[in-house]
Amino acid sequence: MERRFEQGHGVRSRSLASFLVSPRERHPIFVSVCAILLLGVALAEFAAQDSGPFGWDRALTDLGLVDVQTICPDIQVDLKYATEGNFLRKNVYGDLRKCYLVKEAASNLAAAQKNLASLKPGWRLKVFDGARPRRIQAIMWGLVKGTRQQHFVANPSSGSNHNYGAAVDLTIVDEKGRELDMGTPFDFFGELAEPRLEDAFLKKGMLTANQVQNRLLLRRVMIEAGFLSISSEWWHFDAFPTDVIRKRFRVIE
Repeated sequence: MERRFEQGHGVRSRSLASFLVSPRERHPIFVSVCAILLLGVALAEFAAQDSGPFGWDRALTDLGLVDVQTICPDIQVDLKYATEGNFLRKNVYGDLRKCYLVKEAASNLAAAQKNLASLKPGWRLKVFDGARPRRIQAIMWGLVKGTRQQHFVANPSSGSNHNYGAAVDLTIVDEKGRELDMGTPFDFFGELAEPRLEDAFLKKGMLTANQVQNRLLLRRVMIEAGFLSISSEWWHFDAFPTDVIRKRFRVIE
């Protein structure tokens, strides 16, 4: 988008500007007003390219990804990176508000919600993140590179399974819409968030039995639906093994 703006609108603006200023009789105020008007038109056209029907929703559906709520409206979505309420303290998703996944992952997520409802009627999955275009991954990487948080964000050159629409971050809410206590918040950067250490933290009293049970419930409904958990984040699940994801799906640019 930026390159098209520079090449398209930039060339057009230069040709018009030269037309305006070349005659000696042009008044400076007239030239200034026209230049401001041209800039306003260019900016409006540029903004239109990145909003409305030509925004992320259309781009992702054109790639074959699925809005998970069209398959299962019971799933709640609260994309954390579409707000400033995340560890970056920035909205890096712009106007994207829906969770998109590759079709199989979206169907499996609907199955996980069904599993949860059968065990706990009225409880719902709440999604924090789904498909993440690599250009957004690059923005995130740029914000954390050289900081202690760099370890927790994938380098866009190697990418994340989120960049293929085949990973999801989520939790569970009860019948009143309250998030279950998982022992840490989403995107907690510390060992307390790591499933592989749950037993040790439980023995030390740093996690409660209820917190561990809540995590186990999340893993149960997701794994039974075909997802894979990871050892370092209780909220993250992959739709397939990483090597399968990289072979079967295209990275979302």
